[in-house]
Amino acid sequence: MRDRSLWIGFLLALGLGLGIALTQQQEVDPYKEAERQRELFRQTAGILPGELYAAQGEELFAQKRGPKNVSLEACDFGLGPGKLEGALTQLPRYFADTRRVEDLETRIVSCMVNLQGFRPQDIKRDDVKALTAFVASKSTEMPINVVPKTSQEIAMYNLGRELWFHRAGDRDMNCAICHDSYAGGKVRLSPVRSPRQGLSNEWPAYRFEADKLYTLQDRIAFCYESVGIHPPEYYSEPYIALSIYMLAEATKGKNKFTELPGFTR
Repeated sequence: MRDRSLWIGFLLALGLGLGIALTQQQEVDPYKEAERQRELFRQTAGILPGELYAAQGEELFAQKRGPKNVSLEACDFGLGPGKLEGALTQLPRYFADTRRVEDLETRIVSCMVNLQGFRPQDIKRDDVKALTAFVASKSTEMPINVVPKTSQEIAMYNLGRELWFHRAGDRDMNCAICHDSYAGGKVRLSPVRSPRQGLSNEWPAYRFEADKLYTLQDRIAFCYESVGIHPPEYYSEPYIALSIYMLAEATKGKNKFTELPGFTR
């Protein structure tokens, strides 16, 4: 574990250097630049930062931890205990054992609490992010298949749609102003996608400009901050609602996940 942490530190330092180089350039296509940075990581380190996060998550997943000293191998992400292949493709969904709709990150926390006996306040955010990277890696390039069916899932989808169009904050902004109005276009050189066009299909991803792994909840929090709104607490309903809305719309658009964890600007 320590060796991988050192590797992640090395790669983040490498990413910082690459990021500085980027700022010295003038306007470049951010996605072409992301691909160039990705290849530089491959050539220089032989591995991508997201892969190291996933490897760290794999160790955490199998390790006996918490007050109950058990692993997470019995965690059910909706396909049966321990079944990870394609698990992300059908999340968020309703879970009878917790009586709530959960996304991947929230489900990991529930399993850490209920299986391993952790108190919620003792769960480290970095552990959840690494575990998210590992479980998500088992759904690389698979079709997204989020279809709200139960009353709880439909209610969460409707809440997500309401939040998507709700204008708030000093700037009177909502998600649709950027992602629907400019879908297919560009904002500051960055291509903009709507949920129907597959927005949200690359997370979790390593953002080389920020030099760290972002989960989908991190990305949503970033959007809140970008428009001057304090983001909600992690694992709360707004994240799950917005996630199920975006991924259900991505399902209607017949989108797939990218390589997971992704690599982006």
